Amino acid sequence: MAEVVIVPDQATGGDIAARRIASLVHAKPDAVLGLATGSTPLPVWSALVALRLDLARVGGFALDEYIGLPEGHPESYRAVITREVVEPLGLDPALVHVPAEGLSANALAGAGEAYEAAIRAAGGVDLQILGIGRTGHIGFNEPGSSLASLTRVKTLAQWTREDNARFFDGDVARVPQHCVTQGLGTILRAGQLVLLAWGESKAEAVAAAVEGPVTASVPASVIQLHRDVTVIVDEAAGSRLRYADYYRQAWDQRPEWDRR
Repeated sequence: MAEVVIVPDQATGGDIAARRIASLVHAKPDAVLGLATGSTPLPVWSALVALRLDLARVGGFALDEYIGLPEGHPESYRAVITREVVEPLGLDPALVHVPAEGLSANALAGAGEAYEAAIRAAGGVDLQILGIGRTGHIGFNEPGSSLASLTRVKTLAQWTREDNARFFDGDVARVPQHCVTQGLGTILRAGQLVLLAWGESKAEAVAAAVEGPVTASVPASVIQLHRDVTVIVDEAAGSRLRYADYYRQAWDQRPEWDRR
């Protein structure tokens, strides 16, 4: 069972996740992080900035990237990660990787394999930050994705494009149709998973991922197969969890050695 932490607000959740990262970096200064984009992980990056860690040796791998945006587009995930993660945290840009970067359209068929090889060469991802979509997707693994899938080119579902239109001035026509995303099998190979969710719109997906069956219809449910996963949600996102009282009890009574 995942460790589920229900917090009063996003800032508290971000601080808990940041301290998990800090604990990892203290033990392994050249740790490799899996980097999610979007608004969900922003409290984590803010809390990490406040901790003033030396992260110069820390590497990173983005979960996914759009296909078809021009180089330097502000909503490309390379630009987002540079703006929201690399620069504020003082990461070395050379150690932070994004799928399909620098590849031509003709080379995209091998983009997944190349990214998998890069992750292996770095020693694997030590801690993966995840958000969750309202359909239960993680990364751009839409419902129906294989639970064993690896990094690959995917077509974005219409509902995902509609959700992400807010980053493109509300114009869904400007949201790319395709992406390269780490697969569910890729995500499961990370040493630790930390999944974050805020707001009532994520409540159904969170409950299905944490307490429902493991199914390709809810890609995030694959986290139940991982040995070390923490789910951090605010009260609204956790409002449909059947065992919420137990999760609160377990968090409040966790042993001293586990108070990371």
